Amino acid sequence: MRTTTIEELLEDFEFLDSWEDRYRYIIELGDELEALDEVLRVEENRVQGCVSNVWLIASFDASSPPRISFRADSDSQLVRGLVSILIMLCNDQPAPTVLALDVEDLFTRLELRNHLSRSRSNGLFSMVKRIRVLAAQGIAQAEN
Repeated sequence: MRTTTIEELLEDFEFLDSWEDRYRYIIELGDELEALDEVLRVEENRVQGCVSNVWLIASFDASSPPRISFRADSDSQLVRGLVSILIMLCNDQPAPTVLALDVEDLFTRLELRNHLSRSRSNGLFSMVKRIRVLAAQGIAQAEN
């Protein structure tokens, strides 16, 4: 999975003229996600608060602070794209950086809040919450 910066993502969105093109781009980003094995599609890895099924897992390296890598999948194309954006921003970052990322501001700047249904927006923030929980767990494990 490739990584990106907030600035690069904003530039990509600004380049696209219509929201139809932006939705298509989000779906294409989701197509880049590697599907999770069925053994990882368990309740323990499912993001609570999403209408669609979303599974999100993390792994950590041994650096200090630990760097975090994410894998995710969803049964919705658009949601796969949204979680893909989150992973692109957070993957292979130090866990404290992931915790400090202002995702809410980013999605406001991308105007996603205005173009997603309430249930999709709630699901998106549930994914952000899960990413933060996993990053905090990585920090706690490193401290022990």
